[in-house]
Amino acid sequence: MNEILVTGATGNVGGQVVRQLLADGATVRALARNPATAALPDGAEVVAGDLSAPDTLAGALAGSDAVFLVWPFLTTEGAPAVLDAVARHARRVVHLSSSGVREDAGRQTDPINQLHADMERLVQRSGLEWTVLRADTIASNARGWAGQIRSTRVVRGPGIAATAVVHERDVAAVAARALLDDGHAGATYVLTGPEVLSRTDQVRLIGEATGLPARFEPVPVQVAREQMLADGRPPALVEALLASAETRPASHVITSTVEDLTGAPARTFRSWAEEHADEFR
Repeated sequence: MNEILVTGATGNVGGQVVRQLLADGATVRALARNPATAALPDGAEVVAGDLSAPDTLAGALAGSDAVFLVWPFLTTEGAPAVLDAVARHARRVVHLSSSGVREDAGRQTDPINQLHADMERLVQRSGLEWTVLRADTIASNARGWAGQIRSTRVVRGPGIAATAVVHERDVAAVAARALLDDGHAGATYVLTGPEVLSRTDQVRLIGEATGLPARFEPVPVQVAREQMLADGRPPALVEALLASAETRPASHVITSTVEDLTGAPARTFRSWAEEHADEFR
């Protein structure tokens, strides 16, 4: 690999992918709408571009051999044009998807998993050498609770089925292997943490990490909807998230993929909470 372009580079997972690739000695380009405010590590070349405007990507893609693709939208509109642009320059794409996708389902259980399934199909038909990473619930999602925990020590929200929460650094470590090494073309990897946790478990572990007890309080979907809209979240996103809460089944799947591909066991959510405890105090 000569150069790798990371999309979503200013986000939780993409930022970790940038750091992991730099640690591995790769030449990294980080895509950002506004490079001046990207605040990415030294060593990464921050380049301007916007996935919602495929014609802005040519400069960022020129010279890039591989792309880490995070799709941040609620529809696949625009994705074919982005993949066409990627295919004109790169030969390899590693796409971040969801462990909730079921290959044997005609339709997925909720809109977000359906979006991921649709994106997977587009990636697989792109003509690129592709790898799909189906990540379970990502630990950094819990950062969205920081305000509630700091102010009341109570997280109020819709109950969502328990899953094996995975540390974003583990997702990034697997992504780096798929981007840098041969042998991953056509592979779909399910990435999980080492234990299945509910939201109640996660909030409790955050409380233990901070030394200040915290708890999760489930609320009815309509109450959650009103609060999420009042917080300023886009209505389409609110409905997609609530559909997930209502219809997504529990998952007890735990895989060894992180350790198999990186040589290190998957990190626990407790370790994530301890790393980020100051954000919740």
